[in-house]
Order: sequence, then structure tokens, then C-alpha cells
Amino acid sequence: MFRFLVRRTLGAAVIMLIISALVFVLFYAAPRDPARIACGKVCTPETLALVRKNLGIADPLPVQYWEWLKGLFVGREYTSFGHCPAPCLGYSFQNREPVLSTILDRFPTTISLAIGSSVVFLIFGIGTGMLAAVKQGKTLDKVASSASLIASSMQIYVVGIFATYLLVDQLHLLDRANYTPFTEDPAKWAAGLLVPWLVLSLIFTANYTRMTRSQMVETLSEDYVRTARAKGLSRRTVFFRFAWRGAMGPIVTIFGLDLGTLLGGAIITESTFSLQGLGLLSVKAVSTNDLPMLLGVVLVAAAAIVVFNIIVDSVYALIDPRVRLA
Repeated sequence: MFRFLVRRTLGAAVIMLIISALVFVLFYAAPRDPARIACGKVCTPETLALVRKNLGIADPLPVQYWEWLKGLFVGREYTSFGHCPAPCLGYSFQNREPVLSTILDRFPTTISLAIGSSVVFLIFGIGTGMLAAVKQGKTLDKVASSASLIASSMQIYVVGIFATYLLVDQLHLLDRANYTPFTEDPAKWAAGLLVPWLVLSLIFTANYTRMTRSQMVETLSEDYVRTARAKGLSRRTVFFRFAWRGAMGPIVTIFGLDLGTLLGGAIITESTFSLQGLGLLSVKAVSTNDLPMLLGVVLVAAAAIVVFNIIVDSVYALIDPRVRLA
């Protein structure tokens, strides 16, 4: 297990290095010049050269990338900002604020959105899928399958606007989407994120319902499940001790990917509800050619996905006894 974790960690480091290099190259190929944008309307060649130097983009691309990469481990010196301690992700081209501090400020919003919606769609998605598998071919199964198919085809930005109009503006049942730190007021924190949780979890619930149902139906027909039934074990014991554990492996794998993606920034949801998280931050970084901010968000998103993939692979053997990691 230790060798497996070391191998996966080294592989993750290589993947993140490749991702950061690709984003750097794509940004360099963009037609907009961040130095000219920061320079303003009245910009002389001398001023433009000074701005490039202050932003750290006067050097060739390989030198820029090396300086940025080195700053992650030993820090970096800036002409205008002074020393940036490690891990240094640089300074935003737009607001001149440290990238790391901006990401840390926005990260609680994204974490709250990801964890809250995950709890909702896991409970309802897996629960409904298990019931549909037990009642295979009956009315409940048909209703759940049809509802999940319809919900999975919906778009977050459409459902979000409709839910806000109906539940907030017309019926006044829920609060308008906003973020309040959990440490300040837990009740207000949950109330402000309830609508985004419900909207974001709608599509995921549909996907997990269909996935759980298909996995449970397949597992219930396995030989070891039929053998457990033949031995006289109760239906509940067979269902939860054998069938459920065997069906959860692929679901846990997908959940690791989904949660990592959500922690990297639920872009559409945050944009729909104007939540100041990593998703909305990345959109603004792309639109303004803010390379340091974009690289920082991309690294956080990549790290979240890679870390959860490693965790999922590590716990696989605990969920499914048929799986063993060498």
C-alpha cells in the first residue's frame, strides 16, 4: 500500500506539472496582452516596459515559468511587491493582491457549496437508486428512472433562475443565495446556500440514482449474492452486507471525481448565484488574462481531483472485498 501511495503521489506531481505548463503556454498564445491592459489607455513604450517588468512577464516564457515554479518552493522576489514567501503563486495582474490569499478567501465558499450539495445528492441519489433496484420493474422503479432521466437533462443555470424566482421571490420559502461564514452564524450559512445546494444536487442526484440502480441490479444477480440467499440469510443481510458493498465501488470512484471537481470550483453554479468562490474567480481570471490567478485556481482544482482519486483508490479494498491493492 505504501509503495502504491508513493507511486500515485509522484504521478500526481507530474500531472500537475504538465497541467501548469499547458496553462502557461495557452495563456502565452492568447491575443490579449496583460501588460497593455494593466498599463491603461495612455501607455507609452517606456511605461509598458516598466509594467511588464513589475508584473514579471518581461522575460521569455521558459524563464517566466521557471521563476513561477521556483516560487512555489523557495519564494520569489518582485520589483514592485518585494519578497513573496513560499508557496508563492504570484500576484494578481488585476488587483495586485497575492494569489494564494485570494484563493484562500474564496475557498470556504466553494467548500461549503461542494460539501453541502454532496450530502444532499448522496443521500437522495443512492437512497432512491437502492429503492428502485429493490422494486425493479414496479411503479417506484419506473417513476424514479423517468424522473432521473428528466433531471439529468436539465441545466443548472436554467434551474437556478427558476428556483430563485419560485422559492425566493414568489413563495418566500428560502433565502436568496449568499455566503455567510459558518463560524459566524451556522444557521444563516445553511440558509444562504440551501438553494444552490438543491439546484446543484438535482443533476447529481439523477446521475447517482441511475448509477446506483444499475449497479445494484447487476450485483443482486451475482453468484455470491444468490449463494447468500440460498444459505438462508435474511433479505436485509444479503442486501446490505453483500450486494450493497459490491455495488458501491464504481459509485465511490465517480464520487471522488465529482467531489474533486466541485472543490475545484463549481463554475456554472457560482456564476448563476453570484457566489464568490473559485469557480467565479476562474471565470474572471480567464476574461482578464490574469495568469497568476488562473494558474493558482487550476492547480487547486487539479490537486483536488488528484488527491480524491488517490483516496478513492486507497479505500477501494475496504468497500469491495473482491478488490485488493498489491
